[in-house]
This record gives sequence, structure tokens and C-alpha cells, in this order.
Amino acid sequence: MSGEASSTTSEGELRAGGLSDEELSAKDTSGSPGTEQLSPALDIDARLTEIERRVNLLVNATPLNAAEAWADFERSDFGTAPTLRLRPLDFDPDLAQRDLYDLEVENVGDPALHTLFRAKRDEIARQITALEDRDTSRFLYGSLQLYGTVAPPLAAAAAELLETIPPQAPSTQTVTAGAFADAARAEFERYRAVYPDFPVRVEVRDDISELMVSFGRLLIPESAAFRADRIEPLLHHEVGTHVVTYQNGARQPLTLLTIGLPGCDETQEGLAVLAEYLTGGLDPRRLRVLAARVVAVGKMLDGAGFLDIFESLRTDHRIPARTAWSIAIRVVVGGGSVKDAIYLRGITRILDALAEGSRLDVLLVGKLALDHIPLVQDLLDREVLHAPWVRPRWLDVPGAHERLERLRAGATVTDLYEGDVAA
Repeated sequence: MSGEASSTTSEGELRAGGLSDEELSAKDTSGSPGTEQLSPALDIDARLTEIERRVNLLVNATPLNAAEAWADFERSDFGTAPTLRLRPLDFDPDLAQRDLYDLEVENVGDPALHTLFRAKRDEIARQITALEDRDTSRFLYGSLQLYGTVAPPLAAAAAELLETIPPQAPSTQTVTAGAFADAARAEFERYRAVYPDFPVRVEVRDDISELMVSFGRLLIPESAAFRADRIEPLLHHEVGTHVVTYQNGARQPLTLLTIGLPGCDETQEGLAVLAEYLTGGLDPRRLRVLAARVVAVGKMLDGAGFLDIFESLRTDHRIPARTAWSIAIRVVVGGGSVKDAIYLRGITRILDALAEGSRLDVLLVGKLALDHIPLVQDLLDREVLHAPWVRPRWLDVPGAHERLERLRAGATVTDLYEGDVAA
């Protein structure tokens, strides 16, 4: 996951479109022959980035009280739907919309960037409207506009995964948030050993309910317990993908590559799931969760409420209670969210792209979608953008190259299932 955890920005951050002074000093735009002529466009880019950081969709759509709500739900013998509490918005939606449409995007002369900025402005506007609509039925429509629906092929792939992969016993070995934070800091240090300027940003927070990356910061929920066998895959997912692409984007003149080009979330999550697979960490439990998320979104779109979704996951698909709870609240939060369907859809599209010969290096330049590859490649060719600064460790884990080559030969998401695991 990606988003922003703090709405406060320093003067230095505002100058660089939301980048910290540390990241500003790392940016180098002086040697790019195409950058100077794009200076007006890069000013728009910086303002769009600052506004999205202020809006902070992910954190503002994440429950504050998930741990307490789970305890209440468990005490009710799973009979009473939870009440999820969201944080008050700390920005004025009207002012944010005004700032957006005060930007003179029409004056951007580069046709590709003009189209890109208009699409990004539209995406941020939809984020603002969705946040205003939290806890109403309108929130769902905003979520659909941002993330898309569950098309029949995706629903069929999810159903096939749940049918193919036998139910797994819950894992009995877990680690605390503190222990996971220690492992995360060690992972950051592995990157720093190769890239000394790679910043270490790990926070254990009591005001979030999900593990997430927030503009280069790894945020860990204080009350969370993590499966011991999931630590390494999660680190490759969160640090090796979301943090690495953020840091690569921070080295680019186009600041939007830190927060993400329009619609990048699907590709980001697909790439992160790929990282789990290449490192041998995409186990049957995880695949069943990704499939169950799609099923839960589909049931919500059909009108099911929290209790119906929760019970269906448990009885129809034998998802453990705590996992079914987590899946269900992520789907009903705010009035209905379809975001969780992007994980399976994202890896499906990544698999298709690999089979078609797409290279991964372009996707590592920053946070972008598969659809942006031609645009980004053009900017690379014109030397407006630079090659990625950091190479993710998951590309060099033993066995990763062989797995990647197998995927390039053609694979479906069901082919990612490699057998059961012990409890």
C-alpha cells in the first residue's frame, strides 16, 4: 500500500512539490537537456504532487480503531457488524479543489505531459470528492472511479484460485510490530550498504490499521502481529517495491513519479506481488487472500454487507476468522471500497506484460502504470528522466531470475501456486 501519513510539510517540502529537504538535495535536474525547456511543466508537476500529499487518500480512508473493533466483534461471537472510525480531514476540500483548478495545465506545451497532468488533476479531484463522501453510499462510486470494477475474467481467476488451492490452516507463529520494525530497519540498511543516501524511515504507529508505505516511510500498525514466514516477502513488497520506486522517483525531475502517475496503484501492487513470487514468498495462504479480496469486493458490489461478506469468506471459502475480518473491513470501510481488487488484477496484468516482452526496468523509474511505459520511455530517450537509481534486491535473490524467465514464457495467476505449506 502507498499513501501519505502526515499532512504537515516544511517550506523545503513545498518548494519541491512535497519532497523533503533531504530528497530535494538528491534531485539533479541540471544535466538533462530536455528538463530546462520543460520548466513550466515541472512547476505544475510539483504543485500536483504537493496537493495530493495534502489530500492523503490512503491514510484518510484507513480506520483508526480496527484493533478495538476486532475485539468487540470477537466478543459478540461475530454477530455484530463493527463501527469503523475514520480520522477527521485536516485539509479543506474546497480549497484543495480550488488549488487544483488554478493550475494552468493548458499552458503545458509538451502534449504527453499535458495529457498526463490533466489525468492526474482529475484523479486528485476524485480523491478529494471520495474523501468528502466517506461513510455515505457515494464513497463507493468514487472508489469505482479511482480503481475500477471487478470484470468477469478477474472474478473467474479469483474463483479458480480459491477452488484450486486447498484451505490452509492458520499460521501459529507470529511476530510483534516491534520485531517486524527491527527486521524492516535491517532491510533498509541492506539498501544503504549499496546506496548510502537511501534513507531509513520506519514508524510504528497507533493510528493506522494496515501495514503501508507512505511516501518513502514504512508505517507499521502498533497492534499488528505478522506471520513469521511472511516477514521477508512483506519487506520485498513494501520496502523493495513501494519504497524503492518512491526513492527512484525522488531522483527524477518529474516529481509525480514519487506519488504516482494516474492509475499507478494497480501496477505498483502487481509489481509488489511479483516481488513476493520471485523471492519464493507468494505462498498458498497469500494467494488465497488475494483471491478472497476480489470475491469480497464482488459481493460488496452485489449489495452484501459486512456480516454477509465475513460469513461467506469463512463458510464458502474457509478463510480463517481473523483473515476474513481483515478482508471484510477493507472492503466496507468508508461506505465501500473496491481498491483491494487491484492486487490480483495488477499481478495478472504484469504477467501479461512479461509474456509480451515488457522490461521491468522502466517500471522501476518511479511510480507509474503499465500504460505509461511509452511516455516514460520517451522521456528517458530524451534524457528528461534518468535510469532508476536503486535496483530492488528481489531481482537478485537466488532463484529469482529463473522464476522470472518462466513467467516470461507465459503464465496465469493460477500458475503462481506451487503447492501447499505446512501450518
